[in-house]
Amino acid sequence: MNLAHWPFAGLLLALALPTHAADAATVYSKGGSNPAAMACVTCHGAEGEGLAAAGFPRLAGLSAGYLKKQLADFASGARANPIMQPIAAALTAEEADAVTALLANKPSPQVERISRAAPAAELGAVLALRGAWERNIPECVSCHGPSGVGVGETFPPLVGQSAQYLSAQLVAWQQGTRKNDPNDLMGHIARSLSQDEVNAVSQYFATLTETGAGQ
Repeated sequence: MNLAHWPFAGLLLALALPTHAADAATVYSKGGSNPAAMACVTCHGAEGEGLAAAGFPRLAGLSAGYLKKQLADFASGARANPIMQPIAAALTAEEADAVTALLANKPSPQVERISRAAPAAELGAVLALRGAWERNIPECVSCHGPSGVGVGETFPPLVGQSAQYLSAQLVAWQQGTRKNDPNDLMGHIARSLSQDEVNAVSQYFATLTETGAGQ
């Protein structure tokens, strides 16, 4: 039988062809197969370094597992963001896997590891290294690691992000537009902070590296 004259020949041939993994570089620089999945580079920079002035975070060096969870939470609405929600929802699972793996393999910011034993005088350093246990606020480094470099797939790096982005996330937890943390841990902490404390601790982590300094 000559398949060329069969009405569904084209469909059968297409299904028989091997599928190709999503090209991470293409998804990042040009967007996904769905036009709504806009190119990541537009907001997050050529190397995932972020765009501090506009409040877009650094993605380079973040855990692939953490990034995939954030995309899933954006898509579901657990993390509300009018820009990221339609983009995350439009990415295929394969595209999300590819682009998050690409970003995870990019270099992380280099920073001197500051322990909880380091002197802390300024408000931001006190909150970061000592916390405010009289209000049940743990020190940031107890979860996010020395200098806020991040721990595993659950606690992302704070260092290397701009003060604008960090403070915006704390406000989002205060207001409930971000609520995708285990057991409302960050929600409790953020709601216990004053605006001065939010600004101070955000500035502290931002100034530990050149990538976040002064932003």
